[in-house]
Amino acid sequence: MIYRVRHSTRYAYGSTVDLAAHLLHLRPRALPGQRVISAEVTATPAASRRREALDHFGNHVTWLFLDEPHACFEVVGEAVVEVGFPAPPPATATLAWEAVVGLARAGGPAGWQAAEFTFDSPMVAAEPAALAYAAPSFPAGRPVLEGLLELTARIRGDFTYRTGATSLATPVAEVLARREGVCQDFSHVMIGALRALGLPARYVSGYIRTWPPPGQPRRRGADQSHAWVGCWLGPQHGWVDLDPTNGTVVREEHLVVGWGRDYADVSPVSGVVLGGGAHSLGIAVDLEPVAVEAAG
Repeated sequence: MIYRVRHSTRYAYGSTVDLAAHLLHLRPRALPGQRVISAEVTATPAASRRREALDHFGNHVTWLFLDEPHACFEVVGEAVVEVGFPAPPPATATLAWEAVVGLARAGGPAGWQAAEFTFDSPMVAAEPAALAYAAPSFPAGRPVLEGLLELTARIRGDFTYRTGATSLATPVAEVLARREGVCQDFSHVMIGALRALGLPARYVSGYIRTWPPPGQPRRRGADQSHAWVGCWLGPQHGWVDLDPTNGTVVREEHLVVGWGRDYADVSPVSGVVLGGGAHSLGIAVDLEPVAVEAAG
């Protein structure tokens, strides 16, 4: 499947911004199963200085520095991406989850890159409640992917998707207690649960295709940023991505921008401004299929 994605973020400030610096995660990653055909990030007003680079996790990042006064700021990321992630291995063919934990703890060539995703991060701290929630899906000796699939399905069934029920600051323990939130919350819950077991788990940021109601046209701007979870299965099978919000394995309806320890590592737009006062924020995302091909 080939998608065209457009992600627009617009700030309107209550007073003039004199200086601003923005960090953007808006350019999709090139991956096995994901080919970036084109990608561009534009800003209004144009930045006085701009830098493109890769961050610690290998994500594409754009730094924008504005030193001219401005009352509004809009940044648009556009890309055409071919997506077709391979199916995961048979769940029964994966290692016992305790063996994956052991490999991650041992480090070395097999596990050192995965090991950094076993530790607490700023938005996902160790929670006994998360361990207790995950434990029934991971009895002794169970193949790791069997446990992951069950945990993904349980979160999908136990938690209610409700916008406005949480904020960026809502901790995992509160989401677990309330059993409601959005994709970011469910991803953080699952990551916290897996790390509590000792399994490497990372936060994946990107987009998901949304479907209009039957018989109705697709609405422009109705798509959205999305988040899900990557978990390491060991050196033979590598990483698998699972979407607890929808209870699915990531295949061809998801488009990856980047990953990190939690949301803070891959926020689409972040930064600091001097001035501005109160502001309004408008976000619009379009993810439109343009062709179906086999991903290379």
